[in-house]
Amino acid sequence: MTSTTRAERLVPAALVALSLVPILAGAARLAELAGGAEPTPSNARFFASPLPVVLHVLSASVYCTLGAFQFAPGFRRRRPGWHRVAGRILVACGLMAGLSGLWMTLFYPRAQGDGELLDGLRLLFGSAMVLSIVLGLAAILRRDVGGHRAWTIRGYAIGLGAGTQVLVSAPWFLIVGTPGELARALLLGAGWFINLAVAERVIRRQTAAPRPG
Repeated sequence: MTSTTRAERLVPAALVALSLVPILAGAARLAELAGGAEPTPSNARFFASPLPVVLHVLSASVYCTLGAFQFAPGFRRRRPGWHRVAGRILVACGLMAGLSGLWMTLFYPRAQGDGELLDGLRLLFGSAMVLSIVLGLAAILRRDVGGHRAWTIRGYAIGLGAGTQVLVSAPWFLIVGTPGELARALLLGAGWFINLAVAERVIRRQTAAPRPG
């Protein structure tokens, strides 16, 4: 196995692994709603209006999992039809995940521990995710492959923020304990910023790399 082939397998696997904790947490939330669990102060808003959170969990799970395999260039080249079909699914799921997340931020009662700063960050990055997906779609419709790739990478990076937030927040929980309102906002915000920084580095490397042939 060449180093290129190994990297093509490892990158999607790592992205799926990064998505695993938030996907499992979302699945637990759906099981809680479907099983008729007793509402508590922390989940009463979901029982009162379950559709947005159900749409968000399902669409975000598909977006993060399926999107990971778009980072295997060899697979895309060998199966261009699959890439196009998957891209259409990803646009629909990404927009649903972003818009449902914005709806929940605006209209669900604020959870304990959240505050105005975190709401602002959610609105900022949720809007940026939706805009990135729309710009990526517009780019490919006008045959701008480079612009399409850059914007879809940015949108995916934001969508994958929940996975990075787990990694960023875990040491704080282990060492300090439950974060306060400000610390929670900064920790979750760091997850999005880290992902976007990595995304921009990937975009620059792809732009600078010579094209094969």
